[in-house]
Amino acid sequence: MTTVTSPVAGRSIGLAAVPDPVFSGAMVGPGTAVDPVREPSVAVAPVDGIIVSLHPHAFVVVDDEGHGVLTHLGIDTVQFNGEGFELLVSKGDTVRRGDPVVRWDPAQVEAAGKSPVCPVVALEATAEALSDISESGDVAAGALLFSWT
Repeated sequence: MTTVTSPVAGRSIGLAAVPDPVFSGAMVGPGTAVDPVREPSVAVAPVDGIIVSLHPHAFVVVDDEGHGVLTHLGIDTVQFNGEGFELLVSKGDTVRRGDPVVRWDPAQVEAAGKSPVCPVVALEATAEALSDISESGDVAAGALLFSWT
């Protein structure tokens, strides 16, 4: 069982509420999303594992069970070409849950006309493999978002 925790503080809203059809339709995979607090912050690792993919706006951590968890910082933020995001780790690094990964400012993303909502997705998982999915309510960074069997 993999416990996936929130990479950011904010309000859990569920994938269906993400303003992007690829995420809201769970085409990338099942999971949930967090509408982050609007202040400069650091997105943290949602699981223990290895950073296998790293972009300023998104990262994937794969745990010892082979579960890959995608954290996407905002919607269409790839268009910023890294501006406003600071990488705090490198691809291939081993991280522990809660370790800092990317420094960013959700308010800056919103001011630039993009949604700061953060999908957190279980890659290559079935919806049935997830349980205890948080889809409403306030969450702290490190709070349970879902369990993955």
